[in-house]
Amino acid sequence: MSFLSLKGLCKGYGAGAKRTNVLSNVNLEVAEGEFIAIVGFSGSGKTTLISAIAGLVQPDAGEITLKGKPVAGPGPDRGIVFQSYSLMPWLTVRGNIALAVDQVFARESKAQRAGRIDRYIDMVGLSHAATRLPVELSGGMRQRVAVARALATSPEILLLDEPLSALDALTRAKLQDEIVDIWSREKRTVVLVTNDVDEAILLADRIIPLLPGPNATLGQQFKVDIPRPRDRSSINEDPHFKRLRQAVTGYLLDVVNERSANADATVRTLPNVVSITQMDKPPTAYQKAATAVTFNTDRYLEFSQLSKVYPTPTGPLTIVENFDLKVRKGEFISVIGHSGCGKSTVLSMTAGLNEVSLGGIILDGREVTTAGPDRAVVFQAPSLFPWLTARENVALGVDRVYPHATRRQRDEIVDYYLERVGLADSFDKSAAAMSNGMRQRVGIARAFALSPKLLLLDEPFGMLDSLTRWDLQEVLMEVWKRTQVTAMCVTHDVDEAILLADRVVMMTNGPNARIGHIMEVDIPRPRTRKALLEHPNYYRYRRELLDFLEAYEHGAVSKAPKTQAVNPEAA
Repeated sequence: MSFLSLKGLCKGYGAGAKRTNVLSNVNLEVAEGEFIAIVGFSGSGKTTLISAIAGLVQPDAGEITLKGKPVAGPGPDRGIVFQSYSLMPWLTVRGNIALAVDQVFARESKAQRAGRIDRYIDMVGLSHAATRLPVELSGGMRQRVAVARALATSPEILLLDEPLSALDALTRAKLQDEIVDIWSREKRTVVLVTNDVDEAILLADRIIPLLPGPNATLGQQFKVDIPRPRDRSSINEDPHFKRLRQAVTGYLLDVVNERSANADATVRTLPNVVSITQMDKPPTAYQKAATAVTFNTDRYLEFSQLSKVYPTPTGPLTIVENFDLKVRKGEFISVIGHSGCGKSTVLSMTAGLNEVSLGGIILDGREVTTAGPDRAVVFQAPSLFPWLTARENVALGVDRVYPHATRRQRDEIVDYYLERVGLADSFDKSAAAMSNGMRQRVGIARAFALSPKLLLLDEPFGMLDSLTRWDLQEVLMEVWKRTQVTAMCVTHDVDEAILLADRVVMMTNGPNARIGHIMEVDIPRPRTRKALLEHPNYYRYRRELLDFLEAYEHGAVSKAPKTQAVNPEAA
């Protein structure tokens, strides 16, 4: 008899013509003490599945049993941790955990309950913060409280619904280690929903994709045959890891390709008009000075001794120091590093949204001092006007940078880029009615439609699931190939950095963050994620990035990187 059993599970919402069947014929058998990872995509029904196991929603058909007994409603035998922290803001760390413990173990003495609370606060490393309110905690600390609260009720099974997806890479790695440590000590059965293949391989005994809805069901199962404990750095060289990673990723990529197979193949032709950013000329003095020399496209974008200093009550704080880099025209640069290393600060200064403290930025012969339409920015959270349609959001910028074009020509530019990002059927849909992935597509279309000299991307896919992220990475590369715009992308995703870039710039930790190493990515274009996994140099590049990040994992350099830092001036 299985510890957890799902048979013929079906669940839908709505009625009549408006009904959506989310889950269809989901079957799953989980052994006691097993760690299962369900790789779910946006709209696949993963939260509905977890909620059904937790007893928070009732299935329309099929059955769920735990230790042979039907699940008819919520109970303390199932602990659940959601992506959002769900803490009571007026209660301390201890108060939030006590809320659950006092309810489940009401018959225990006060001392017994206090001991139980202390045990799990200590287990997640929050003893020093037991009296703090949630507002005084970081995102990672709040999620630790949620994990401790779930474990403190001594559940039979722990349900984790993307608990780490909103966290930065460093905090995510630390909590992954804690979850594995708790699982190995507590011997709980765990069902984890995640959109990260590496996270699934690192943590789980089995990986099961939940295919996209409507009528989502479980796909092919993959057994993780890698011995424990699994070290995230050394596992990169394990042949079992490479084979499994390629198999799971290949399977999911087939899902992506199948979903987009019937996409509209219409290709609209761009009108022959020039934006004001392309008509813009360097200052007269610069043009005169340039008559004696050939303009060097290897220095199209130049950062010279760039620094950012903020005043604080205890004195000046230098976030970024002496950032030196020369970027070729049409080059794609990825910038990677731990949270707080100043990646986004460099990007915001380049966009003209943050004042430069020292040094300077030169783009196409002009110093960057303010924001302008020659630089397009795509942020992690899509910054659209929610009451405007996709077409209207893109047209706002197009109308400004193409003042000499006719109304029809400007409309054709808007429609062309919306089609290129897969929104041909959503021109007139309001931003408020779109998914995060669709809104980010609008943001990308708007950025390219401006015909910028420089495209700046600040973790543009960080909030999206794997399926949507991979899809949009392909969209970004396809449109970038057509425009050859110079681009700079901040990311914490090692694979994304390699996939997109000609060079990867690695930043040391802040304060006083600077360029620590620059890696050339010598992989032919056009690139696909599947081809990347098969390239002979891919895991060498991956190891180089992981070694650098590991060296800076604990703040200051804890050990010398295995790669030698290069002189940015010589790059």
